Amino acid sequence: MIQQFYPQVPHDYRYELNKDFNFSAAHFIPHDEAGKCKNVHGHTYFVNVTVAGDTLNDSGFLVNFQLIKKLVHGRYDHTVLNDFTEDFNDQQSEHFPTTEVVARTIWENIQNYLDQLSNKPKCIQVVVRETPTSYVVYRPKKGDFDEQ
Repeated sequence: MIQQFYPQVPHDYRYELNKDFNFSAAHFIPHDEAGKCKNVHGHTYFVNVTVAGDTLNDSGFLVNFQLIKKLVHGRYDHTVLNDFTEDFNDQQSEHFPTTEVVARTIWENIQNYLDQLSNKPKCIQVVVRETPTSYVVYRPKKGDFDEQ
C-alpha cells in the first residue's frame, strides 16, 4: 500500500494508533439514483482506522493492531456487503452499503469492541477509500461514544 496521509483529528489523548489495511468486497446500492452502482460490483477498499486513548492495556498496547484489522478485514474480505443484514439493508438509505455507511459501520463495530476493553480506547476516525480518487472520512460526535 502506498503510504498515505490522512486528515488529522484534534484530540487530547496521550496515544493515537493508526492502522491501514484493505479488503475486497462486492456491493450494490439499492436505489435508482445510484446509477451503475445499483448493479453488483466490487472494490478493493483501503481503510485507515484511528484509535486514541490515555491508558495502555496489560500488554502495553492501546489496542493490538492485528485486532483492528481482524474486526474489519476478517469480517468483510471477499464478501458481498449486502449479505451482512445486521450491518446493511435495502430498506433504509441510512443502511445502504454506500462508502459513507461502510465507514460508519466499521466505526460502530470497532467501537463496540473497544467499549469492552478495560482501558476504554476510542475510535476517533475511520477513512474508507473506495477508488483511487474517492474516499469518505467518518468521525463520531462526542455523544456517539455514550450511545454505544
